[in-house]
Amino acid sequence: MKIAKLSLVILAFLASAAAASGDGKKTPWKMSGDLEEACSCDAACPCWFDSKPTKMTCGGGQVIFIEKGSYGDVPLDGLGIAMMGQSPEGKTMMESIGNWNFLNFYIDEKANSAQRKALEEIVRATSPPAVAPEKIQIRYVPITRKIQGGEHVVTVGKYAGFSGHLIPGGMGGASPKLANSPGADPIHKEYSQGRTSKQTLDDAGQKWSWANSNYMYTTFHVTSEDYDKFTTMMMQEMEKAKAAAGSRTKS
Repeated sequence: MKIAKLSLVILAFLASAAAASGDGKKTPWKMSGDLEEACSCDAACPCWFDSKPTKMTCGGGQVIFIEKGSYGDVPLDGLGIAMMGQSPEGKTMMESIGNWNFLNFYIDEKANSAQRKALEEIVRATSPPAVAPEKIQIRYVPITRKIQGGEHVVTVGKYAGFSGHLIPGGMGGASPKLANSPGADPIHKEYSQGRTSKQTLDDAGQKWSWANSNYMYTTFHVTSEDYDKFTTMMMQEMEKAKAAAGSRTKS
């Protein structure tokens, strides 16, 4: 990742996250399940490689279906969370962090009050710090998925949805997998590549409708400790980038 390009907003966000993780009050969590993701870029999405989106913006999001999970002693089995957002025109996803056009969170309406609070904490921890926290919209909606043969059909209430399928690899082999891309966090450390059949959004002043765009799928097992380590690593890289930028300015 071209760390030097990242907004200083990330550093402030990561510093806040690191402080929270070190104050002894953070609730541990863990979850395993499926990630479904789609965006407006042509497959494979260049944003994960700190390149500019194939359209002027990158619009899309991720939907997490938790098979087994817990937040402290709060069970999260069978629940879902989602985020949808859009980067500004002509910017890479990474360099525009903190200045996205919008970022919305969607929490499974089946969750009780304790589970909703837990899921909100997890979706914040696993989403990019794309906008100031007070600009995030949170909605409680049904989050569903149907797997019809090779097609995965995902809906996020009345607001968003997509249908996607994995593409075959070379010589008709297994679907191509991307591993350890420069923008990867613990959930995205490896994923299979596909294409959408359809993607829509009617929220945040947007009305999307496109097809044959980027689709990604993976199974995962992650913990709050994984994200604490990720945050620490990113903090270290950001500090190195700040020091290098300071040296160039002085010279």
